[in-house]
Amino acid sequence: KQWYQRRVPITAGIRFQTVSCDFQKIFPMGKKLFIGLPGLATDVMTFANELKFHTNLYSLSEDRELSPKTFLSMVSNFLYQRRFGPYFIEPVIAGLDEKNEPFIASTDLIGCPMVTNDFVVAGTCLEQLYGMCETLYKPEMEPDQLFETISQCLLNAQDRDAYSGWGGVVYIIEANKITKRELKARMD
Repeated sequence: KQWYQRRVPITAGIRFQTVSCDFQKIFPMGKKLFIGLPGLATDVMTFANELKFHTNLYSLSEDRELSPKTFLSMVSNFLYQRRFGPYFIEPVIAGLDEKNEPFIASTDLIGCPMVTNDFVVAGTCLEQLYGMCETLYKPEMEPDQLFETISQCLLNAQDRDAYSGWGGVVYIIEANKITKRELKARMD
């Protein structure tokens, strides 16, 4: 089964308790591996730096890229270690494995993983995103269809949530390239 024909998207909105209009919420953790971190800004920065340090350490010691499944275990373990004083984040992991098969997963704030083959959502407009993704998702989309679908899901969900908005950023991860596009939306 070729889900998304060997491509996977990840997207993030801009606003919630706005730190700045260019606050990074999606971080590259490998050539074809990204993590989205919705949540408290200080925890996002701290956790992203900790993950980047450990992924670089893994690459140096193992002399290979971190696989998405191994990365999910790392994220889950780090979050579970802090379960009594957790990071206020909900990680979303998207990437391609060694065979260029799509991998998407998420965890809660104490590290309970959820791996799926269609979509995962997190953040303030969670309920709206579920509705939009369930309505518009279909397997085996081309990159432009995938971009349009994920963009419409994000923008329409943001329109129905007072804490969300101001646009977003979309990454489409493919075997041979990564495409990043920014979305503009209402700023009210």
